[in-house]
Amino acid sequence: MSGAMRYRVRHETVYHYGGDVAHSHQLLHLAPRECARQIGRSQRITLTPEPSTRRDDVDAFGNRVTRLEYDQPHDHLKVLAEVEVEVRAPRPTADAESAAWETVRDALVYTGQPLGAEDLDACRFRMQSSYVAVKRTFSDYGEDCFAPGCGVLPAAVALMHKVHRDFTYAPGTTNIRTSALEAFAARRGVCQDFAHIMLACLRSRGLAARYVSGYLRTAPAGSDAALLGADASHAWVSVYCPPFGWVDLDPTNDVRVATDHIVIAWGRDFGDVSPLRGVIVGGGRHRLSVRVSVQAE
Repeated sequence: MSGAMRYRVRHETVYHYGGDVAHSHQLLHLAPRECARQIGRSQRITLTPEPSTRRDDVDAFGNRVTRLEYDQPHDHLKVLAEVEVEVRAPRPTADAESAAWETVRDALVYTGQPLGAEDLDACRFRMQSSYVAVKRTFSDYGEDCFAPGCGVLPAAVALMHKVHRDFTYAPGTTNIRTSALEAFAARRGVCQDFAHIMLACLRSRGLAARYVSGYLRTAPAGSDAALLGADASHAWVSVYCPPFGWVDLDPTNDVRVATDHIVIAWGRDFGDVSPLRGVIVGGGRHRLSVRVSVQAE
């Protein structure tokens, strides 16, 4: 893979429960996504304690997942994911050659005629979802980015600039349950919120956009190369931009995604691609610690 970057990722999640968990089911999104610009070279998930059953699977969006069941009492859960992945930059795009945003919007509307495979797939990502409301509030906010006849890609890039400019990156001010409407009202949040807000603006105009989860390369503190959201799970947006297909944009850092971003999964919003989520019986209150390291080789 010419011009590729190779990374080693270590993602450790530890739950300490206040009491024994009698039974639990867990769903993990921790394996790198295979896509046009990325190849996973190795992957290992170490679990403590070992589950009663474990099954590797693929979800409805084509992401690799691991399903776990625990039927023995346990007072902690440690999940360590170690992966190696190669990433290359996306092919160059001439923004002016992207289709007008109204043309893209209209092509995704059902008219009784069969849709092409790419448009049909994109339709899954233009509707309201659990975290992302389709509201006039969002279409009004992005109106100045979507001039009549403007190409969908330059319009989306302008929207990315606007979200980055108008919202403050402030860890601790939101949580994993915060919706796009709540983050929009607060005018602050983290990468999940920036992505949800941008998705809401795009979908409220009838456009298709995916929520992408993954990682950023780790950079030394204070380095000019450091990006917001490093040393943790990160999130950004992928916009459907014919004729180029899907183009990834990171509103938290106001950049087009290139070789600094590692894709784990994509879906409609955070709820589809949470790194680890589950249902437990017992356990009481719990303490959670997460450590992420991304090192270039």
